[in-house]
Amino acid sequence: MARIYVASSWRCKWQPETVTALRRAGHEVYDFRHPEPGDRGFGWSEIDPKWLAWDPATFRACLEHPRAIEGFNKDMSALRWCDACVCVLPCNRSAHLELGWACGAGKRTSIFIPEPQEPELMYRALGAIVIDVRELIEWADGVAL
Repeated sequence: MARIYVASSWRCKWQPETVTALRRAGHEVYDFRHPEPGDRGFGWSEIDPKWLAWDPATFRACLEHPRAIEGFNKDMSALRWCDACVCVLPCNRSAHLELGWACGAGKRTSIFIPEPQEPELMYRALGAIVIDVRELIEWADGVAL
């Protein structure tokens, strides 16, 4: 059994299926949408419903909001805890930063590309590129060895 961090986006339709498939295969999984029982994860709208209209100074200031710090700390703790990180596409900047952190920390890494995406050369730095759930589980099982 491997401890796997799933990096993705709230808008990614593949994220819940990925978490479920990895758990069914017997792996421990960090799910940012439900980091702890009863916790629905961090969202910027908790700080301000108009978060998409922030200017750069407001964005920077809101990174210091207690709820943002709490969400960040949960995600970073999980990144330190995990054996491996899989980034599920399509996703956002945070997911790529999480994957990059895991790669730099020497964690096993992969990118899950279940639908057509714009090619990215730097994905060559990762341990694996998987394109379906079967390959994802095979990769995760290999992490556990």
